Amino acid sequence: MKELNGQNALKRAYPERVIQFGEGNFLRAFADWIIQKMNDNAGFDGSVVIVQPIKDGLAEEINQQDCLYHVNLLGLEEGKEVNTLDLIDIVSRALNPYENYADYLRLAEQPEIRFILSNTTEAGIVFDPNCRLTDHPASSFPGKLTQLLFHRYRKFKGALDKGLLIFPCELIFRNGDVLRETICQYIDHWDLGDEFKKWFTESCGVYSTLVDRIVPGFPRKNIAAIQERLQYEDRLVVQAEVFYLWIIEAPQAIEEEFPVGKAGLNVFFVADEEPYHKRKVTLLNGAHTVLAPVAWLSGIDIVRDACRHEIVGQYIRKVMFDELIPTLDLAREELNSYANEVLERFNNPYIDHSVTSIMLNSFSKYRTRDLPALERYTELTGELPNGLIMGLAALITWNKGDQRADGMQSDPNDDPEIVRLVQGLWATGSIHAVAEGVLEAEFIWGKNLNRIPGLTDKLICSLVAIQEKGMLNAIKDIC
Repeated sequence: MKELNGQNALKRAYPERVIQFGEGNFLRAFADWIIQKMNDNAGFDGSVVIVQPIKDGLAEEINQQDCLYHVNLLGLEEGKEVNTLDLIDIVSRALNPYENYADYLRLAEQPEIRFILSNTTEAGIVFDPNCRLTDHPASSFPGKLTQLLFHRYRKFKGALDKGLLIFPCELIFRNGDVLRETICQYIDHWDLGDEFKKWFTESCGVYSTLVDRIVPGFPRKNIAAIQERLQYEDRLVVQAEVFYLWIIEAPQAIEEEFPVGKAGLNVFFVADEEPYHKRKVTLLNGAHTVLAPVAWLSGIDIVRDACRHEIVGQYIRKVMFDELIPTLDLAREELNSYANEVLERFNNPYIDHSVTSIMLNSFSKYRTRDLPALERYTELTGELPNGLIMGLAALITWNKGDQRADGMQSDPNDDPEIVRLVQGLWATGSIHAVAEGVLEAEFIWGKNLNRIPGLTDKLICSLVAIQEKGMLNAIKDIC
C-alpha cells in the first residue's frame, strides 16, 4: 500500500484563487468537494489555500499528504446505494498563520485570489477588542481577515478590481451581515481609515450563505477497508452523506465567476436565504444539538442508533414535531415533509455519525439553533418546551465531565471559559446554583435567561431528573 502524496498519486496544479479559513471535516467534504467538481466539470481552474484558524489544527498533517485526500460519500440516491471515493486535489497548501504569518499576509498580494471561504463554528465570528492589528496573527477569525484585507488594500493601492468575494459557512443567521459588521468594527477599532472602509464595503462582497451536508468525518470504524480499496494510506479520508445543498444570497452575476450551475451542482444563488436558513438550522441542526448529549448520556454513541432507540427516538420526534416545527412560519405540510427527510438522513444506514462529533461548541450552537425556538414556543403557547429544556440540561450534564454507566468519560470540548464555569457550578453541589449560574451567563447567551418566567425552575427539574433517574427515564417521563 502506497503513501498518499503527490509522488504516488496525480496532483494537478491550479492557480490559487480561494483562501479557506478552516481545515476541518466539513469544509473539506463540502466546499472543497464542490470546487473539485467545478474544476472537473466547469473549467473553474482554481485551487484552495487552507488557513488554520486556531493554533492547534491539521495544517501540518494536510501538508504531509501534499494536500491530497478522499471524500467518501455514502447513502441512497434515487433508491440506489452510493459508496464513492473521490480524490480531492484542489488544495494547494495549508498554512498555519501562527507559525508563518508572513506567508499568510503574502496571500493578500496574489492578484488571482478572488474568494474567501470560512467555517469557524458559531463561536468563530466574534469581535474581540483585545485583538490588535500588530498581533501575528489576531486571535479571532474576523481579526485575521481584516489584517489580510488591509494588507491587500495597501498592496494594490485601493484598486477597485482587487476586492474579494467572501462566503462564510458558519451556521449563524445572516452570517454575511454579521461578518461584514464585525470587520467594520475592527476597521474602526484599529483606526484603519475611511478610505479602507470604503474600499472594503464597495469592492468586497460578504454574502450570507446556508450550508447543508451531514459530515461525520474520519471513518475510524472502516478505514482499513477503505484504504485497502484505495491502495493508498490516506489518513485524511472524510466521510459524508450524499445529500448536499448550498444557498448563497448573492447576485446571479457572481455565478459567472463561481460556475456551480455549469457544473450541475446543488448550489443556488438566491435573493433571500432566510426561509432556507430557518428551516434547516432549526429542524436539522437544532435537533442535532439536543439529540447529541441526550443520546450520549443514554449510552448511545451513533446518531442512527439514537433515532432508532425506542425512547430516544420518541424524544427527538417530540422535539422536532411538537416543539420546533410550531415555531416556524412555513406551511405545516412542507415542514413535516422536511422533518421526515431529516430523520431519514439521520438514519443513514451507511454512516456511523458519532454524537460526540456534534458537541463541539455546543453552547453557542444551542444559542443560535435552539434558544430562538424555545423563546418563540413560549411566546406562542404560554408554556415552556420540555424537550428543548431537557436537551439543555443534558448539555450541562455532559459538560460536568462525569462517567456514564458503561465507564465512558465525557470530554467537554466547548469554550474553556464555559467549561470552567459549568464545572465550577457543579462543584458547589447545588443544582439550583448550576441552573441559575448557567442561565445568567450573558457571555454565553447575550442576556440573562433566568428572566424567562419559569425557565430556571424547569431546568432545575430536568437536571434533578437526570441525576436521580438517569437520562433515559428522564426523557421517558416527558415523552
